[in-house]
Amino acid sequence: MPSASTAATGPAAADPASSAASAASAASGAGGTRLRIASVNVNGVRAAFRKGMGDWLAERDVDILALQEVRASTEDLEGLLGPEWSILHDAATAKGRAGVALASRSTAAIHRVELGAAEFDSAGRWLEADYEVNGTLITVVSTYVHSGEVGTPKQVEKYKFLDAMLARLPELAAHSDRVVVLGDLNVGHRKFDIKNWRGNVKRAGFLPEERAYFDRIVGAEDAPDYNAGAGLGWVDVGRRWAGEVDGPFTWWSWRGQAFDNDTGWRIDYQLATPALAASVTGYAVDRAAAYDQRWSDHTPVVVDYFI
Repeated sequence: MPSASTAATGPAAADPASSAASAASAASGAGGTRLRIASVNVNGVRAAFRKGMGDWLAERDVDILALQEVRASTEDLEGLLGPEWSILHDAATAKGRAGVALASRSTAAIHRVELGAAEFDSAGRWLEADYEVNGTLITVVSTYVHSGEVGTPKQVEKYKFLDAMLARLPELAAHSDRVVVLGDLNVGHRKFDIKNWRGNVKRAGFLPEERAYFDRIVGAEDAPDYNAGAGLGWVDVGRRWAGEVDGPFTWWSWRGQAFDNDTGWRIDYQLATPALAASVTGYAVDRAAAYDQRWSDHTPVVVDYFI
């Protein structure tokens, strides 16, 4: 892509998923299909396209694109992406806020937008769709978790959403053994996920209570300090692929030298069921080459699966 470089990492050498990914890659000519799924918080899709998102998308050969913080109408999305994309969009209740979408080269078989109890407003933050890929059912979820703010109703809403998400994941896994939940989850799970983690332990996005949800989803870091129950066995594709290294970060503040100094957070994820995670053949964070080439404060997370 002209305006960005792709930061990619290889699978961790000691990781058992590495052999599965290598085997899938080696078999890529044996009748399977590469499924490239990309996710990005666009921070307003119209502004993102004005700044160059279209160039990135044209070069990335994406099969399914998950968007968060769309902040636009379905008609806007259709006009920006073009007729070659099949678009699902769930807008937020409040106009101009949040909004999630899934765009795909093939039409989804079915989609769902409800999350949690009827009185809980998840509009614009959770969108599920089922796709048939090479005869296999793949469920993809685009989600945008609340950013939260300590000591305010915003943090209460964030916990409500995470509770609903935690309850939904086992249901999704029962529905299909190949599911990926992806998007801006607004939590750094481990110290590797934030450049200056020590200074953020009392800040929304890295609170022990927030990280506990990820302990449940993918397993505790070293010991069950924050673990409140049995793990769900999902896989953090980015961490499994990158290994025990800082980042690769996916969000940087617009302010100061955060981007230039790589003082970022890894809060954009692809969380997959074990069967789908075992088929990963590539993972990349498409970090812009320079500050003035960014079209969002987040960067795309791109994963190749072999189906």
